[in-house]
Amino acid sequence: MRLQEWTMAEQEELIHFLMTNTWPYHGHTNPARHLIEKTIEEGGYQSDEVKTFWVENEQNEKVGIVKLYDLHDEIPMFDLRIAEIYRGHGYGPIALKQIADYVFGLSERKIRLEGHTRGDNLAMRKTFERAGFVKEAHLRKAWFSPKENAYYDAVTYGITREDYKGGTTTPVVWEDGQREKKSTSIPDFPDAFETERLIIRAPKVEDALDVWTAVKNSQNALKEWLPFAKALPCLEETEENLRQSVADFITRKDLRLLLFSKETGEFIGSSGLHRINWAVPKFEIGYWIDQSKEGKGYMTEAVQAITNFAFTQLGANRVEIRCDEENVKSRSVAERVGFELEGILRQDSLSVDEKSLRNTCIYAKIK
Repeated sequence: MRLQEWTMAEQEELIHFLMTNTWPYHGHTNPARHLIEKTIEEGGYQSDEVKTFWVENEQNEKVGIVKLYDLHDEIPMFDLRIAEIYRGHGYGPIALKQIADYVFGLSERKIRLEGHTRGDNLAMRKTFERAGFVKEAHLRKAWFSPKENAYYDAVTYGITREDYKGGTTTPVVWEDGQREKKSTSIPDFPDAFETERLIIRAPKVEDALDVWTAVKNSQNALKEWLPFAKALPCLEETEENLRQSVADFITRKDLRLLLFSKETGEFIGSSGLHRINWAVPKFEIGYWIDQSKEGKGYMTEAVQAITNFAFTQLGANRVEIRCDEENVKSRSVAERVGFELEGILRQDSLSVDEKSLRNTCIYAKIK
């Protein structure tokens, strides 16, 4: 993929691109020709302050456009749009990384690059995250949609020159230095770590679309064992669930962890450390995987890493895995990672459909 600078000779092509696609999260979802022409005339796509690029794939197809503006400032901004037929193919994060390459490669030193989107534009928020941008602001009712005559929340993402050069991301400390003092029995620990193939990290609200899609695609496999999959939740419910998970992680009440492919950034599954007793300390690992990612050893790799994390970073003395006696796949993961079956609690719980009593296996590792 590459960025190819747009020229005035391509005016008709740009107008056609903007008019034949719908832009639901922009001010004008279906921009009229006269408005586009007026913007071009006034230098809105090419001037001393503005540059526009085509986003072209390896087949030389124009899959999107990006407009950089405020280029005389130390902090330029951008507007990235991907054509409808090419959305969901991973072009957005690649294009955004190339935009950062261009901006931070300019002779005039740029401090940072930033962009804004509507709060409910989960696809764009995921694009920011996969390109190394950090959420820096959440503005309530700050984005007006003329079509719906309604206000939405807006979010701002940015990447600094230092993070870009270092290939790192520096999260914002939202508490502004006023963090609650944690109990001395709870150690400090990172909210992300890696294995050979996976990034394992704390959840974010922006992960809602990935998580919801995985649950939707895997519901038939999950609903026998997991109550949350008995009926498919709506996207808003998944987002609210993640919001609670973020809060629980911050307060150390529960440590949900999401799994992503290091190579592609794809969502793999969900795990974490639950039913925490910091006084011991002891934890219970739970897990589920996107059905399309089964059979590749991802969950075994993740559970091994999370177990090590619990012992080395959290000072665990005991880590458990509990599962239905008939859940062969879940039991296999526990056994592959070297957990010992300590016992089976007979008629310990109801099945998810509440029609039968089930036995619960207790696997454990101790320090």
